[in-house]
Amino acid sequence: IRFLGEDPWLRLRELKKAMPKTPLQMLLRGQNLLGYRHYADDVVERFVERAVKNGMDVFRVFDAMNDPRNMKAALQAVRSHGAHAQGTLSYTTSPAHTLQTWLDLTEQLLETGVDSIAIKDMSGILTPMAAYELVSEIKKRFEVRLHLHCHATTGMAEMALLKAIEAGVDGVDTAISSMSATYGHPATEALVATLAGTGYDTGLDILKLENIAAYFREVRKKYHAFEGQLKGYDSRILVAQVPGGMLTNLESQLKQQNA
Repeated sequence: IRFLGEDPWLRLRELKKAMPKTPLQMLLRGQNLLGYRHYADDVVERFVERAVKNGMDVFRVFDAMNDPRNMKAALQAVRSHGAHAQGTLSYTTSPAHTLQTWLDLTEQLLETGVDSIAIKDMSGILTPMAAYELVSEIKKRFEVRLHLHCHATTGMAEMALLKAIEAGVDGVDTAISSMSATYGHPATEALVATLAGTGYDTGLDILKLENIAAYFREVRKKYHAFEGQLKGYDSRILVAQVPGGMLTNLESQLKQQNA
């Protein structure tokens, strides 16, 4: 919309037409929807209704302040239209953020009404041991489907996913290898190979995944000019805690201003 004037609903319908059996998921900023300010409840409800109508199936609803009140209207709208409402814990570390913080937020989201919970490690700062503890405690205390989303920025994501799987997480986010790592997510194929032959075997075919990776390897070349500058990992994020999506946006803005 912003740069090309495209119709997002048309694109969503085309994606659904191409993948009718695959649930489509989006990230929704709670009361902020896709923007950076609060919208009225009726606007939130109408947006969700249109998104579902055009093919969206799963809504990962989060609030940057981890305030469940800012997620309530969106979560309720999602469920009222028959879609999957996923409440989100936006993971961070500070003296104020303890294990109990996340357990309390999980309980509040369950009281609001969700179909699943996602731990959203948008900066890649969730350590493997913390992932194991957090997943273990949530699964021990609550009957809820639990997902983990980790960015690969700092180099800990693969280890965090593995420890979370050992702790009983129900689903994890990965990206096909040719579109993975740096600001994004761990490679799907690497995790599939890691879990093969174990009790966590995914059953996914590595050869078929390689065909997908090869396709997107060519697609990625078309957008090389828009990629961020990160190569490998950035350990500074362990201190700065800047989300992967924010880093790429910041780089783009600085480039536009010839900084």
